[in-house]
Amino acid sequence: MNKRDYYECLGVSRNSTPEEIKKAYRKMALQFHPDRNPGSREAEDRFKEAAEAYSVLIDPEKRSIYDRYGHDGLRGEGFGGFQGFNTSIFEDFEDILGNFFNFGFGDLFGGRQHRRASPRRGRDLALELEISLEEAASGTDKEIKLNRAEVCDSCLGSKMEPGTQKSTCRYCQGSGQVRFQQGFFTIARTCSQCEGRGEIINSPCKSCRGSGHIRKKGTVNLKIPAGVDDGMKLRIAGEGEAGEKGASRGDLFVQIGVKKHKFFERRENNLYCQASVSFPKAALGTAIEIPTLDGIEAVKISPGTQSGEIIRLKGKGIKDVHSHRKGDLFVEVKVNTPMNLNQKQKDLLKDLAESLGEKLEEVDRSLLDKFKDIFH
Repeated sequence: MNKRDYYECLGVSRNSTPEEIKKAYRKMALQFHPDRNPGSREAEDRFKEAAEAYSVLIDPEKRSIYDRYGHDGLRGEGFGGFQGFNTSIFEDFEDILGNFFNFGFGDLFGGRQHRRASPRRGRDLALELEISLEEAASGTDKEIKLNRAEVCDSCLGSKMEPGTQKSTCRYCQGSGQVRFQQGFFTIARTCSQCEGRGEIINSPCKSCRGSGHIRKKGTVNLKIPAGVDDGMKLRIAGEGEAGEKGASRGDLFVQIGVKKHKFFERRENNLYCQASVSFPKAALGTAIEIPTLDGIEAVKISPGTQSGEIIRLKGKGIKDVHSHRKGDLFVEVKVNTPMNLNQKQKDLLKDLAESLGEKLEEVDRSLLDKFKDIFH
């Protein structure tokens, strides 16, 4: 039977790059792998065919020979098809395909052997912590209470009852893997009896029920840096749950929530607030006191200040958590219109209006005139 064109097998063009060839082969290998197609001779043949095509097209020398002379040229060079594979070509995909199907190409073709399962790292923990704007600005220390898995005091993480021993797993003979024939291949899987450990615990620890861990309450001191913002995450290495014996602890991740402030609004590292000023003081000028996160600040209100004007206080905002440069405080002036005036006060305002040339009885058309000017 004539062999199919290698480029056709992988569904790539003759000018494909090595990266495109790798991508195409990976797709074919996942699609036609025997684990996904148990008992299918067609899938087995396609998987074998794709692997053979890849082994040629990924090798610059063999690809050059194939491009010039086809399959006959490879036979002339002593390449015997699938039997001539260099199993190192599969190493690029061992993490992808091996983890997916729980086997390694080294096991399939007599290459490197898998090690027993490594002890598992401890689980990461995550929690939320709410702080005030003042604490976020200056930084603070918090004591966090946790209920997490710790190493069992009785078995010290061995999972065995003290004084007992493990035995070699008879199902996998201590290798941590079992092998079985799947059509053309011999496939290795993690042993289900010992979970890849190669050993069996005959007498599980009674205190932790063979888990190696017990839950304990504890505390962690968290140093929150100045400048943290709402939604930021802090990582405290090694403060998660304990891992299996011989493995590291997990980490603790703390997501910061900053409470809404009654006076200040934060936007990145700048602060915003409003300050009310009476009409006479805004007209004549005055000085007011503004609370900042650093204390009280005296602010000058210039004569004729209008409602909505912004006063900027440099360096009175929040410190940047990375650069430590401080933002600014922006104060919006709100001019209060007097209400509930008595007759004398009304008369004074009328006199003021007339002295400014304003006629209170007439309709104010200044805004309409400005609108007309825009469109004419």
